[in-house]
Amino acid sequence: MAHWLYKSEPESWSWQQQVEAGKKGTEWTGVRNFTARNNMRAMKKGDTGFFYHSGAERAIVGIVEVIKDAHPDSTDGAWECVDLAAVRPVPKIVTLDMVKADKRLADMALVRLSRLSVQPVTDAEWAILCRMAGL
Repeated sequence: MAHWLYKSEPESWSWQQQVEAGKKGTEWTGVRNFTARNNMRAMKKGDTGFFYHSGAERAIVGIVEVIKDAHPDSTDGAWECVDLAAVRPVPKIVTLDMVKADKRLADMALVRLSRLSVQPVTDAEWAILCRMAGL
């Protein structure tokens, strides 16, 4: 199983909206970056990820799961997306400043590729961040 991080402006699509989508989840639409699209192509049903509020908040706020492999994006069939369902909120929000302060996470995509909206998270990074989040 692989791990990922999904960024969303809470004004556009928030953690609360993801939760309200329930077990049926939602398409992760609107991604118009080739690297992010390729990351979604690599995902498999059952992969887990962090739901990250970008913008002013800049923090991991929840855990999601891929419930459908990559398929054409319903908002633009030239692009692809996966479907995600909320798993649970994190007990402790993990801010970008907290991530940057941990030297073990210096090579994390979130730190190095700050604008990439869908990014991989290594097993080691996942374990560190889960501990930071109280999981």
